[in-house]
Amino acid sequence: MADLNDPLLRYKTGLMLIPGIGGILARKLVEYTGSPEAVFRSDQATLQKIPGIGRTLAGNILDSRVLEEADREIDFLSRYNIRALYYLDDDYPARLKECQDAPVVLFSRGNANLDSVKVLSIIGTRSASDYGTGFCRELVADLAARGHDPLIVSGLAYGIDICAHRAALDNGLQTVAVLAHGLSTIYPPEHRKTAKKIAVQGALVSDFGSKTGPERGNFLKRNRIIAGLADATVVIESSLSGGAMITAGFAGSYNRDVFALPGRITDKRSHGCNSLIKTNRAALIEKTGDLEYILGWEPGTGKLPDDKQMLFPGTGDDEKAILRMLEVNSCMSADQISAGLGLGAGKTSFLLLNLEFMGYILSLPGKMYKLSATAINR
Repeated sequence: MADLNDPLLRYKTGLMLIPGIGGILARKLVEYTGSPEAVFRSDQATLQKIPGIGRTLAGNILDSRVLEEADREIDFLSRYNIRALYYLDDDYPARLKECQDAPVVLFSRGNANLDSVKVLSIIGTRSASDYGTGFCRELVADLAARGHDPLIVSGLAYGIDICAHRAALDNGLQTVAVLAHGLSTIYPPEHRKTAKKIAVQGALVSDFGSKTGPERGNFLKRNRIIAGLADATVVIESSLSGGAMITAGFAGSYNRDVFALPGRITDKRSHGCNSLIKTNRAALIEKTGDLEYILGWEPGTGKLPDDKQMLFPGTGDDEKAILRMLEVNSCMSADQISAGLGLGAGKTSFLLLNLEFMGYILSLPGKMYKLSATAINR
């Protein structure tokens, strides 16, 4: 959750709520004034001397309603255990920080390590074919089986996006959904169940205030974060005008690798990917080895779920599921575990107590749990 003891939190949050001020201008304001607080304590004349800040924007900054809205946002963050990651703080994603148009504040709900050693964005058309979704599932499963353990990033949309998220969840990988709206809602609503699992086995992230809805222009802004969080972006099916093409463009502008799955020249869903390959804006991908070769990713030891489960004698399927969740997430609350398993609070508490008695997990203050040293070293 956000650090409510941070005296600058309302000013950091306020920066992203100023009408007409994006990430680039917000950083310029902090650079010129010295701190987020100084931005809001400057007078109109001082603000207007900053390049790009005229009378109107200066007035927007000094509008008292901005900080009032920031206070309401902080209340929301506190209620739902959401972190506010400020671009100058240590916990802001390092890859995203390298992007000049990155958001000044990123909201994150979940436990995903946004600075994982390997991060891959997987995107594509909303009207995916069996060819596209089949390749997506195989790619993610193979990455997990070969021991890469990447963080999978996508946008929770229909088609390839949701396929990538679900494939990550099915293979025990962390996954991040970058939303085109605030964290008070989920769009599309059909993906709420998956989003709930992502919040447990990954994170939901957004650079929009909690009340912001899924407006058309927000999806373009969201795409830059999908590209900026990752080492590389894989495009699996896209028309020439698809949103995935825009994300691929962002990735290229950030000097990140782009891969595209080739398809039939008669299939509009492959026209975008074929164009990316033909114009050397993306490398052709047919298998996991193509990623490994270009990114320099060395295969790991691979995950052996069945063998791993044999190392935890005396545990049932639900208890093994909890241990797998705690392998992916370093620390989780009882409520998060309950939601991830789809079990009631009473049943979850009983399972956690059993695991604690067996020495596989540790109970922490605030009903938080993590794997014990005994479990980690098995």
